[in-house]
Amino acid sequence: MTASTHLHITTWVLTLILFFVALGLHKSGKAKAQKIVHMILRLFYLLTIATGGMIAHLMFSQYPITYVLKFIFGFLVIGFMEMVLVRTKKEKKTTMFWVLFFVSLIVVLVLGFYLPLSF
Repeated sequence: MTASTHLHITTWVLTLILFFVALGLHKSGKAKAQKIVHMILRLFYLLTIATGGMIAHLMFSQYPITYVLKFIFGFLVIGFMEMVLVRTKKEKKTTMFWVLFFVSLIVVLVLGFYLPLSF
């Protein structure tokens, strides 16, 4: 496994942790702390995309379609995470975005374990 793979795994694990921490802070009524964690989470979105792009760039010539699919679904996961947080803050329904988040996350994880440079 390459260093970029380790970095990517670290960033997406921290992204998921920060996502659930931000949700927990919102539910407990700690708006200021939630806002700070949400801003840090947005930085981790960018880091996850950047590290995923590094891996895709390394492997694109060998497995182009599967990496494009993983990249697209990775963007969707991040988008649905953001939609859940924003809609939760606005007290709107989030059920559809939770379902889409989990489906996209499962697709990304399956592709991630299927593709080279994974575990």
